[in-house]
Amino acid sequence: MVAPTPKPTRQQWWRRVIGNPWFHLIAAFVVAGLVLSFVAKPYWVPSGSMENTLQPGDRILVNRLAFVGSSPATGDVIVFDADAKWDATPPPETDLFGSVVGWIGQLTGFGPSGPHTLIKRVIGGPGQRVECCTDTGAVTVDGTPLTEPYVWNDFEFTPDILDCDSAIRSPRCFDEVTVPADSYLMLGDNRANSADSAVRCRTDDAAEDCWRWATGEGVVGKAVVILWPIGRWSGL
Repeated sequence: MVAPTPKPTRQQWWRRVIGNPWFHLIAAFVVAGLVLSFVAKPYWVPSGSMENTLQPGDRILVNRLAFVGSSPATGDVIVFDADAKWDATPPPETDLFGSVVGWIGQLTGFGPSGPHTLIKRVIGGPGQRVECCTDTGAVTVDGTPLTEPYVWNDFEFTPDILDCDSAIRSPRCFDEVTVPADSYLMLGDNRANSADSAVRCRTDDAAEDCWRWATGEGVVGKAVVILWPIGRWSGL
C-alpha cells in the first residue's frame, strides 16, 4: 500500500511561491510602481523650452520626495502637471495594450511622462511679487533682481532703445504680479521659445488673468540629474 503524499506545509508552499519566476516579475512591477509613485520618476524632456540646461530628448530623474516638508524655491527646476489654463487636453482613450506600453514608457523614461506634464524653472512662489524688467533687463522677485546665468535665447532688450518704457516695448517685459496661494510662476530657460507662465502677459494690453500657474497639487517633483544620453550625465 502506497502511503499518501503529505500536503506541503505553509513554509514549503511559501518557498514554492517565492521561487516562481512569475512571482519575481509581479514583485518587480509592484516595487517599480511604488518607486514611481512615491520616490523617483524618470521623465522625457519633450521640447526645447529649457535649453541649454536641458535638451529635447533628455531623460532626467525627478525626485518626488524633494518637497516633503518644504516647498519649491526660486531657481528649482521642477516637473508639474499642467491644468486646463495651459491648454491641457485630456489623454486619448487607449486599450489595455496601449496602457501597458504607456506605463513602461513612464517607467523607463523612453516616452512621454503624461498627457500634459511640463518642466520649467521656478521664479516665484506663493505671495512673492515678480516683475520684469529692471533697467538692465533682469527679472525681480520682491524687488530683488535675479542673477540667471542659465537663461539662453532671451527676448531682445536694449536700455533706452527697446526696454519697458520705450515706444515699442520689449517683449521681455511683464508687469508686476503677486503669485497666488499654493501657486508658482514658471519660466523656461529658453525664454524666447517657452510657453510658460508669462507667455500671454508680455504685451501692453495683457489681461489680468493672462497668467498660468503651476499648483502645489500638480508638482511632481524636482529634477535632479540628467540620466541620458550618457554624454550629458550631470546634476541639475
